[in-house]
Amino acid sequence: MSTAREVFIEAMRQVASTVTVVTTDGPAGLMGATVSAFTSLSADPPSVLVCLKADSRIARAVADNGVFCVNILPEDAHELASRFAGALDHATPNRFEGLEITATSEGPILPRATSFACSLNHSVIHGSHAICIGNVTGISNAGEKPLTYMSGAFHVVRPKNT
Repeated sequence: MSTAREVFIEAMRQVASTVTVVTTDGPAGLMGATVSAFTSLSADPPSVLVCLKADSRIARAVADNGVFCVNILPEDAHELASRFAGALDHATPNRFEGLEITATSEGPILPRATSFACSLNHSVIHGSHAICIGNVTGISNAGEKPLTYMSGAFHVVRPKNT
């Protein structure tokens, strides 16, 4: 039994996601894009997965470079999230322009982001997306509260007062 696409999308809008930017660098070039589908996969070995639109530039670059870096954006980085989502490409076609990044062999670490540098272990196409599994080769823990996205808007995480 299949669920109607519109019903699925509306229900998924109620799921809060950590806002991440996946970066990559290597023979296919420097690239970065905002991604909401990211999760840990295993602690043994440390690994994560990200889902990238299969026909996107970032998916092709990650596949060709064989590496990527997942940057969890801090809660006040909504403009950075919009930049890497392509919303500002007309004004700033180089998404990295003016940013103080930390270069790694997997891809840049963005300012104040907690990051997971990864080597691409496996990629599977499912529907419209590539599920990219990465073995974590490095971690930079910025200790910042994350930016989240839900119902078409950015949100911040706050502890529940009891």
